[in-house]
Formats: sequence, structure tokens, C-alpha cells
Amino acid sequence: MSPSATSDSQANNGAASTTLPAAAPPSSTTPEFLNTQPGPDHDWKVSLRNKVVAITGANRGIGLGIAEVCLANDAKVVYSLDLFEPGEEFQAVQKANPKRIQYLRCDVTSEESVTSAIDAIIAKEGAIHGLVANAGMTKHQPALDFSRAQLEQLFNLNVFGAYFCATTVAKRFIELGIKGSIVFTASMTSYRPNRAAPSAPYGATKGAVRNMTHTLAMEWAKHGIRVNSISPGFVKTAMTYFVDQAPDWNLKMQYYGGMPRLADPKELGGAYVYLLSDGASYTTGIDIPVAGIVGAW
Repeated sequence: MSPSATSDSQANNGAASTTLPAAAPPSSTTPEFLNTQPGPDHDWKVSLRNKVVAITGANRGIGLGIAEVCLANDAKVVYSLDLFEPGEEFQAVQKANPKRIQYLRCDVTSEESVTSAIDAIIAKEGAIHGLVANAGMTKHQPALDFSRAQLEQLFNLNVFGAYFCATTVAKRFIELGIKGSIVFTASMTSYRPNRAAPSAPYGATKGAVRNMTHTLAMEWAKHGIRVNSISPGFVKTAMTYFVDQAPDWNLKMQYYGGMPRLADPKELGGAYVYLLSDGASYTTGIDIPVAGIVGAW
């Protein structure tokens, strides 16, 4: 109903007539938002069809598990950006998915290295649609035993590396007009201490990543860029092989509650696929704990 129609209706009902103020002209500083809403012909199946996805640290562990699930959900091609040469696990996935999973050497602690890798993907594929900032490390020991060098190593990789990846790909999304998706790998330790394998600095780095998710999502929404994170619980990787071998494992699981086991890395993949897909077009600035409830709250 128009303002004039509203005033006429009020007058006919004996109510006082009011005149609504004219809408202010758009300010030149008002941001132009790139709408993420899918078009009328959008296929609402959660899929990564035709999407080019880069995953840091995907030569093994959680990153490789995410890559496998992305491929199972029709990603056009997945690139692993990793500092180390691929091992047998990666090669097996590559053999099962010819030409659909590639490796690029990348040091995420170097902004120049990240830029070079992202630009190489765009040069070859013509676009990039999603990035998972997954590369990271941990070190479990009492807080009083950490040296400054150990702290800097953790923060350089887990925080600065994630930041360089996100900002680099965001610049390319904006330049190419791509409504891209960025997903950080955070951790259950960003919510609460990990009694099974405590590390105050590691938890601090993942808390920083989860907080950064919210701010970047706010800043980049106008560009149609979505930014989210996943907080895994205990996942069976080369970094956590010892966790369920501890003599007090069962006691710790009674304390935590939830599922008393380590996850297969591929069990995390569905959450990443959702956030990378157009099915999550209105989902940004959130963290999804995938932790079997263990340590998530």
C-alpha cells in the first residue's frame, strides 16, 4: 500500500492523517551489495558442480578428507595447496579421480606464495569459487613450557596463514565478480580446553580464526563473499594418532560425553561441502562444530 493510500484510509476511518517523510536519496557512500540469492532456475541440490575449490594442507589428514568429499559432490577440480610433496594417500585419491585433484606447492605463511598459487589456479581454470583455509599445526604441552619461537610458529601458520589465504582469494573474487565462499578450519578448542591433549597457544590460534570468520563475513558480504568456519573435534590423523591410545582415554570420554571415538576425516566433509555450495547462499559468519559433541560446548 502506498503512503497516500494509507493516509486516505486513515482519514476515512476518522483517524488523524499523517504524512510520511520522503525517502532519503541513496548516499554515495551506501555500499552496493552483490546479491548471493540464486536465480529462478537454481538447482537446490547441495552440489559443487562446476566449482573450482582450493584446500590448503590437503595432501593428507583433514584436508585430504575434505577434498575427497568435495570430489564426491561433483566439484570440477580440487587443488591442494601444500608445502610438502604428496604422499601415497594423495596419490591414491588422484588415481581414483584423474585430472580432478591437483597439487600446487604453497607456503601459506608467505603472502607471495599464496598469491602465486591462487593466480596459477585462475590462469589454468579461468576461475576459483571456493577456498578452504585448512593448513595448520598443533603442539601439545604445558603452557609454561612454550618458547617464543614455538608460539610464533603456531601463530604464523594457523592465524597469519589463514588470513593470507582468505584476503588473497577475496581480492580475486572481487576482481572476477565471483560470489565465492571461504571456509576456515577452526577447532573445538576455540570453545573450551582440550583435556585429552591440552595446548593453550593452539586453542588461542583457533579462537582467533573463529573470531576472524565473523568479521570478514561482515566486511565482505557486500561483495557476495561468504565466510564461515568448521570446528572439528577429535579426528583421526597423523597429528592425533596418540589421543585414543592414552591410558585414561575412556575416563576422558566419560567426562566429555558424546561419541567416544575419533572421526574419520571424511565425516567432516559434508559440512564443508554445504558451506562451499550455493545451497548455503544465505549462510555466512557462522561456525559449525563437527565434534560428535565431544568438547564442542
